[in-house]
Amino acid sequence: MNLRGHAGRIAALTVIGTAIVLPLVIFVLGPNMPPGKRTNAGSSQVHDNTVLLVVMTPFTVFIIVYILYAVFTFRARSGEELRDGPAIHGHLPSQIAWLATTTIAILFLAIFGSAELLASNGSGGGSGPSPLTKPGGSVLPVQVIAQQWEFTYRYPTYGGVETAQLVLPVGRQIAFHVTSLDAIHSFWAYELGVKADANPGVDNVAFVKPKKTGTFQVRCAELCGLWHGYMFDTGRVVGGAQFATWIAQQRQAFTPVQKYLPKYAPSYSPDPEARAG
Repeated sequence: MNLRGHAGRIAALTVIGTAIVLPLVIFVLGPNMPPGKRTNAGSSQVHDNTVLLVVMTPFTVFIIVYILYAVFTFRARSGEELRDGPAIHGHLPSQIAWLATTTIAILFLAIFGSAELLASNGSGGGSGPSPLTKPGGSVLPVQVIAQQWEFTYRYPTYGGVETAQLVLPVGRQIAFHVTSLDAIHSFWAYELGVKADANPGVDNVAFVKPKKTGTFQVRCAELCGLWHGYMFDTGRVVGGAQFATWIAQQRQAFTPVQKYLPKYAPSYSPDPEARAG
């Protein structure tokens, strides 16, 4: 069979394979991609991951088909003398087709990814102290303070109360202001679809809107010292009334120690001894 015949077979198998795999990607694998759909940021990431899978599926199927076709079609037969195949110096139509399709795919993903990041206000990632886009409407700021080896949380609209628990009201747009008191940390709330670096002296902003009540895990995702693995806790998303009751209780408990803590600020500058751990 000549080169054109082999190319035709590979193309046909690629089309058939893509037609079989693509519906599974769109309707089975895609909707179950991490981090889930408990927040607007999580839903955005699931959608983006699904689009990435859809774009890469034909290329992946083609590569697998090409390898398997070559293995089974051009393998040495029993008793056949082993020798090198004829040298191929290039096939211009194939090269042009591959370059054109991959270029279109890359440009599409670049434009799509940029548009999605802008539309979803960073999709749960830290956007620095001055995000390019911000969600409209009322936003509840919550400061995440990382230090060796725990997270604490301040609520500036509630008197700057600081707690060891992260509790969020459902259906409310949240602006996380992530910072650090010592080493470089990373605030990772997996189920919320939020991950933002915590750097000393930096206010790193990430937006998210919880859509369901329940618990979520918070971990440090940046190696920050001896007890890095211990730096985790469990947060909660609760109803609006339950959140109001909880924050009132925290403010009452916080009153005796409030005078010993610095006032709320976007970032803090600890003493050199404290910074050194």
